Amino acid sequence: MSRAWTARLLLCAGLLGLAAGSAKAEEIFVSNERDNTVSVIDGTSLDVVRTFPVGRRPRGLTFSRDGRTLYVCASDSDAVQVIDPETGALRHNLPSGEDPEQFALAPDDRTLFIANEENATTTVVDAQTRKVLAQIDVGIEPEGMAVSPDGKIAVTTSETTNMVHWIDVPTLTATDATPVGQRPRAAAFSADGRMLWASSEIGGTVAVIDTASRKVVETIEFAVKGIAADRLQPVGITLTRDGRFAFVALGPSDRVAVIDAKTYKVLNYILVGRRVWQLAMTPDESRLFTTNGVSGDVTVIDVATQRPIRSVKVGRFPWGVAVRPAATPERAAGAAP
Repeated sequence: MSRAWTARLLLCAGLLGLAAGSAKAEEIFVSNERDNTVSVIDGTSLDVVRTFPVGRRPRGLTFSRDGRTLYVCASDSDAVQVIDPETGALRHNLPSGEDPEQFALAPDDRTLFIANEENATTTVVDAQTRKVLAQIDVGIEPEGMAVSPDGKIAVTTSETTNMVHWIDVPTLTATDATPVGQRPRAAAFSADGRMLWASSEIGGTVAVIDTASRKVVETIEFAVKGIAADRLQPVGITLTRDGRFAFVALGPSDRVAVIDAKTYKVLNYILVGRRVWQLAMTPDESRLFTTNGVSGDVTVIDVATQRPIRSVKVGRFPWGVAVRPAATPERAAGAAP
């Protein structure tokens, strides 16, 4: 074989390899609470490319680190479902406790912390062995879950008790509780783990809590001209890795608040669809996706300009959202476990 043909073959092989590695862009997965489905939005075209059925009243969504496993909180099915994100096929259910609302996957990529609204517990499950490791008593109507970046602390927010409950991960025991505003819904740690942000839906505030002292260091309030205060209901929270910004979904006000995460000042309010619930950001933090329950769509926000750029129609009452990173050559070449 001539050198020219050899070079051509190598070039073609390289191009095929690149095509395999970049065949799929990032995808945005959205749980549709009323349809019992998950819609998948292509990150390039921003079109819905597939929809598949899941359990009843799906809410929280999250991915394994490699993006090859999707976990779904099927609240009315009393299960966390383990799904192949390529096909939408159910692999199996995990034991979850009653009415799982939200969950958080620990940095070890296998330990799930699940908030059980009906029985005031946090269920801890090993996703690989499918075993329940613990059921931890917390406050009444637990909803939000988060795990610190170092994996040492988990928190649960309880809607009726109005507290953030702190869980020591090595011992799987509740160690402390911090009072916050009325009906706390979501929690998120800063990238350095030093601060925890917790939203209070009926209280209309976000508490910023020092992780070391477990004390509230700032309470953030919201005001939008022409919008009644009782419609400013904070729910989902997303923080940028560099610690500059926090984005907070403000429920029936149809706004997302942009907050300076260092000064805690509200910088902007972005108009989105009706009844915004949850938020998710792309890995490069260039775009933010919001689930808008009443209007049944997802708003795509350009983070740099803080402007909405697209509305994508999905199913009825979209609630949870998670971004699956673009396929790597390793993931494209291998089948899901």
